[in-house]
Amino acid sequence: MKYQPIEDYGLIGNMRTTALIGLNGSIDWFCHPRHDSPSIFGSILDADKGGHFKIESLVENDHHKQFYYPETNILITRFLCDCGVGEVVDFMPLGNSHMRNWIIRQVRTVRREITFRAECYPAFEYGLATHKTKEIANGAAFLCDRNPCRDTRPLDPNDESESIECEYFELITDIPLRINDRGAFAEFTLTEGESAVFIFRPAGQSAKSEQFDNLNQAAETFFHETTDYWRDWLSHCVYTGRWRRRVERSALALKLLTYEPTGAIVAAPTTSLPEQIGGERNWDYRYTWIRDAAFTVYALIRVGFTEEARAFMGWLEARCQELGEGGSLKIMYRIDGELDLKEEHLDHLEGYKGSKPVRVGNGAYDQLQLDICGELMDSVYLYNKHGDFISYSFWTHLRYLTNWVCDNWQRKDQGVWESRGGPKNHVYSRLMCWVAVDRALRIAEERSFPADRSRWQEVRDEIFEEILEKGWDEERGAFVQAYGSKDLDAGCLIMPLVFFMGASDPKMQSTIEAVRKPPRQGGLTANSLVYRYNPLNSEGESSDGLDGEEGTFNLCTFWLVEALTRAGSTHPDSLNEARRIFEEMLTYANHVGLYAEETGTSGEGLGNFPQAFTHIALISAAWNLSEALEA
Repeated sequence: MKYQPIEDYGLIGNMRTTALIGLNGSIDWFCHPRHDSPSIFGSILDADKGGHFKIESLVENDHHKQFYYPETNILITRFLCDCGVGEVVDFMPLGNSHMRNWIIRQVRTVRREITFRAECYPAFEYGLATHKTKEIANGAAFLCDRNPCRDTRPLDPNDESESIECEYFELITDIPLRINDRGAFAEFTLTEGESAVFIFRPAGQSAKSEQFDNLNQAAETFFHETTDYWRDWLSHCVYTGRWRRRVERSALALKLLTYEPTGAIVAAPTTSLPEQIGGERNWDYRYTWIRDAAFTVYALIRVGFTEEARAFMGWLEARCQELGEGGSLKIMYRIDGELDLKEEHLDHLEGYKGSKPVRVGNGAYDQLQLDICGELMDSVYLYNKHGDFISYSFWTHLRYLTNWVCDNWQRKDQGVWESRGGPKNHVYSRLMCWVAVDRALRIAEERSFPADRSRWQEVRDEIFEEILEKGWDEERGAFVQAYGSKDLDAGCLIMPLVFFMGASDPKMQSTIEAVRKPPRQGGLTANSLVYRYNPLNSEGESSDGLDGEEGTFNLCTFWLVEALTRAGSTHPDSLNEARRIFEEMLTYANHVGLYAEETGTSGEGLGNFPQAFTHIALISAAWNLSEALEA
């Protein structure tokens, strides 16, 4: 196939960058030196121009399997065929070796004899830059006409992977390589027990020049060090419920989406994977959304990973210190905190299965989305309660932000789903403004911080009453997407999760039931899977300023699980439904437990992959559902 299904990929990484590896053994996405840098392998966005690093068996009609080495982010791709069994072990080394942005690929024959083909065809700068390939003593070197380790943004001088200004990339191997105009390739046969190693790494005069007497032995050392690293990290997980392995895999995925030098967390490691094949709903998610990352802090604290929460809080505090007079936080930032997110189209790339445009940057960065203040304040409240006490200096910035919410909560905005259809009075945004003020009051009370309590209480109550008056539609029997609208929004399912309203409240029960109806009856649920909203409004027009449709939104399905779980204390049938939907949702994960942003009508993954928000929601739903079932 020219393109692998989005769900046919596994992910490896090192908390600087990541690589997507398909069931066919091909690395089809790899950015360097960090998550939001230009791609070197990008054939997931253009099979011909994007570049790839593929290792496959040359046996026709072989069967592929892929799995993670237990309790790690080391990925194994296995080829099963009549003549034997072969496999590729992929990882980015961590631990004592301190290698940065190396991709190590161990190829071996497990049974009998297998012939393999390896193709390393890089395409630097999203395929815009040309390169030359030359033979070297232990492999091949790829010399790009631009510096392949630099982009125009300032880099972190404390990060080894970025401070090394490499001059080229090299592929280190003991297998004889041949050169063509695209790169280097080889065909080789391994008998049972034999193995070969390929190391793709940045190199040059200023880079460390490690030489290996025995590549296989070196790879084994890196493998064991990396295994120890991941297992030591995972040992801090405190969740021991019935879905432990699923929660651990989600936590491991979230860890890969962090950027260790700054503590930032990206929404996804990819750009422009479509929400509808052939459509225009293709976005760049390789940045840090305040909303997504704040939910991530909650999920990580829940299961015991306080170091990651602490690092992100440091990143958040730095952003709060940048608030200008009369201004608020932006909805997203680069992982170094910069705001150069101008959206551009890479018109030379055809896009995944012809889905154009391919976008770099994100034009939504300058939107007004009032909800981020609530998600930020909620994460700080939880961190202050379950992690470490926040400083008074941080509180002064949060107090300023709370006052900003009190002054601005009645403004129209683009909402949680980043609509490009113009600002509205979104109910979800109002809800999270209520959360912002409520959590600020709680923090001030618990820490005895100075605050304008009387004004904050007055505004909090005013927001609450307005949502009940204008956000509720009596005819629909549900909270709606925006004031004056008849359209539903799955974002309202979060109301009981943030303690705005009890899940057993008649209005909340009615909203849940309205959402659970199928789309043909005006609801948002298709056989347990939940759409975030209807892209067509009640007049049959686009509700978000974009053409086309999209899949069900995985995050919203898990929100439905949590809403039903919380209703289960007084409605036992709701708890049974929550478990049923949760178990069904688990079956939509891919073969290694990862989720894209959305699920299509055939159960396929849609949107950027893997998506942090989905794995955050899985952890939260699993935790709360486990507690409810045990109780």
